[in-house]
Amino acid sequence: MHDAAASPGAARVWSQLSKARLSALVLLTAAVGYAVAPPVAEGWWMRLLWTCAGTGLAAASAAMLNQVAERRRDALMRRTAGRPLPAGHANPKVVFAVGVVIGYAGCALLASTTTLLAAGLAALNILLYVLLYTPLKPRTTVNTLVGAITGAIPPVIGWTAATGTMAPGAWALFGILFVWQLPHFLALAWLYRDDYLAGGFAMLPSRDPSGLATAQVCLLTSLLLVPVSLLATMTGIAGLAYAATAMAAGLWLAWLSAAFLRERSDANARRLFLASLAYLPLVLGAMVLDRGSIVATGTREGDVIIIEVPAQ
Repeated sequence: MHDAAASPGAARVWSQLSKARLSALVLLTAAVGYAVAPPVAEGWWMRLLWTCAGTGLAAASAAMLNQVAERRRDALMRRTAGRPLPAGHANPKVVFAVGVVIGYAGCALLASTTTLLAAGLAALNILLYVLLYTPLKPRTTVNTLVGAITGAIPPVIGWTAATGTMAPGAWALFGILFVWQLPHFLALAWLYRDDYLAGGFAMLPSRDPSGLATAQVCLLTSLLLVPVSLLATMTGIAGLAYAATAMAAGLWLAWLSAAFLRERSDANARRLFLASLAYLPLVLGAMVLDRGSIVATGTREGDVIIIEVPAQ
């Protein structure tokens, strides 16, 4: 086995180990959480930079440690057999050590440049991903719910990095990301259901040959996403233009989920998955562009910021 740092294409190897594309999505949601939170008194852009850097390191850490734990199962699946660890392009001990170090560095960076709450949430997310979500994947389909929790925490990291508090807006962001992940992931898992079965993972589609339960959950969670997305407007972090965009996008997902329920084909699942990919930047972009009524007033003292919500 070759050390990943000395192997050909080391940059590509480490990019795959850190799940660069998934980590980029994590950074996007963390940045949105930071952007829609009541603004800090000074140094807004620099704090955003540190927030993204610390969150990115934590996300890469979780990805590396997860791949170390799942390397043998990954070798059994066509989709993942070419990853650096099952393909023998990286040393598991080296990847584990790097994962631990950058996880610690990411949390320390958040603690020293933003808030202790943001750092604590980043550390919690790594632990949930590696010590709970990863072991549950071959045991129970409930793992998808735990995975959705870990995917919903990054925007809250962004919010708490700006404010140091868990306000209703932070919970609204958490709810939107949590519910969105369910139809998004289940559509993807349906497309790779045979792979997950070969790897021994307990995903709902791999244990649901007819796809009925999978499609029903996709439809129910897509419909649930419509009212949940409106929490952003109700808590004052986004306005009415965002609400209209979120409702339209949610109903679009629900329509495609209904089509998947009527005909449980790979083509319909792929349309739903691709639509879910488009949903997130569309809705989060609308949220950032159509800021709500929450404003920050006063000055920051430690990790405390005074928030005032003007009367509507």
